[in-house]
Amino acid sequence: MNRVYGVIGIKSIMANWNADFSGYPKTIGDGTIFGSDKALKYSIKKYWDDMGEKILYIKSFKTDKDKMRPRSLEERYNKVFNTTLTKKDNSEDVIKNLFSTLDVKSFGATFAEEGNNISITGAVQIGQGFNVYQSSNSEEQQILSPFRSDKKSEEGKEANQSTLGTKIVSDEAHYLYPFYINPISYKDYVETGLTEGYTEDDYKKFKEGALVGATALNTNSKAGCENEFALFIETDEETYLPNLTQFMNFIKKNDKCILELCSLSKILAEIKDRIKNAEIYYNDYKLDIKNMPEGTKKFNIFTRKEV
Repeated sequence: MNRVYGVIGIKSIMANWNADFSGYPKTIGDGTIFGSDKALKYSIKKYWDDMGEKILYIKSFKTDKDKMRPRSLEERYNKVFNTTLTKKDNSEDVIKNLFSTLDVKSFGATFAEEGNNISITGAVQIGQGFNVYQSSNSEEQQILSPFRSDKKSEEGKEANQSTLGTKIVSDEAHYLYPFYINPISYKDYVETGLTEGYTEDDYKKFKEGALVGATALNTNSKAGCENEFALFIETDEETYLPNLTQFMNFIKKNDKCILELCSLSKILAEIKDRIKNAEIYYNDYKLDIKNMPEGTKKFNIFTRKEV
């Protein structure tokens, strides 16, 4: 298959796409909001898992002494492959098992278990997703619980009222994630017969997850997060492109979001003979794309109908 470069856009309205340990949206030193690659990967893996794909690196639980506990990596491996991992296991067999899962086949893995310390660099690499909407604000909401707390105050008094909780959201944020797919990443593993390599079918499944993963998430903090944009550019094996988000400008006018692609269009026009295919999926009800690269196919991200 071809080398692929692209961008995935996530919209968050009164939601918290990726929180830090304080509960607020993640930020860098200057206060700029961003979402980690792990947040996007989780949405894609969760969608794959819901669709019945074999996924290794996702949280699952077990009952241990009448308590629910997350499985360890070894326990998850044993569960997925219906086996018992030991330090005497053949590393080639373990690698074959790892490559049989869609998440490892896509994003790679660090498998640090005794006797099998394996590191696989994924064919799909996703960068950090920075919020490109400059007017984002964080909102802190007080939530009233229907239950009284059993904890006593410092004075030893019992609570007479139900407890309060807090929910923190962004009023509006628009994240742009760059990604890159190198189909020959597994060349050495292919030559030794441990995997067939990254295939067109793997790419189609990644593409589907990249278009609906965030929208499909059904949690309290992620309600209000959805996929609003995705760009896929397939090139020949000799073409190398930088992070494409730096050539995009996001503005909002009269309650209409606009993504300006003028700089990107100029770059792609100079290498148009090396581009095999270019597609943009977007929410054309709420988002306008200005200066679309020539020859790019446009689709509604929800209906998949050509625009």
